Amino acid sequence: MLSRILCSSVFQKVIMAVTGLSLIIFVITHLSGNITLYFPDGTPFNKYADFLASLGWLLYAAEIGLVATFLLHIATAIQLKMSNSKARPVGYKVYQSKGGPSKANLSSRFMIVSGIALLGFLVLHIWQFKYGPGIEQGYVVDIDGKQVRDLHRLVIETFQNPLYVAIYVISMVLLGFHLRHGFWSAFQSLGMRNPALHSALYKLAFVLAVLISLGFLGIPVWIYLNSTGVAS
Repeated sequence: MLSRILCSSVFQKVIMAVTGLSLIIFVITHLSGNITLYFPDGTPFNKYADFLASLGWLLYAAEIGLVATFLLHIATAIQLKMSNSKARPVGYKVYQSKGGPSKANLSSRFMIVSGIALLGFLVLHIWQFKYGPGIEQGYVVDIDGKQVRDLHRLVIETFQNPLYVAIYVISMVLLGFHLRHGFWSAFQSLGMRNPALHSALYKLAFVLAVLISLGFLGIPVWIYLNSTGVAS
């Protein structure tokens, strides 16, 4: 009985919803810290980065939990996709919904593709900044009498490269598309059926996706334009 429940599409959709909403909370939290990159002074961002580093094992536990959540989200999505493909080997020509007008769109039809692309981006992001050059390589700054890693300098140098700017912008556009459908769909999977709330969440998903994607992709563009003198 337990194995049937765990393998059921309903349970898997709940897992998708819970892990998806958890990742959205992380993304919003991450953006709130990265907003300091819009400041001309790198001190606020370096203080933020140093605070995270000072958490020690708590940070590692949070990172492990984040990775596990991300992998569980992707694995469940792939499993659901495979189950749906087996149940419906020939795709419908017309997307429709019993609950009214179809909410199927570009975002919903390419969730797996955008999710895998974002996983690749996450690997690049971690490799560049978490495991990039640090104090030993000269990326050091003095803040309140303490030497800390100058992560702000590394970010600025990275986004002076137009290739990295393009990669980050494209990735954040994909994030917006993913959030566009994922946020609304999560509440559907958790049993949200109120028509008024349904419509409100659908609109909120669009606003949230736009704000988050623009907030993130604006950072590399802003840094690049200022480093080339275009925005000065």
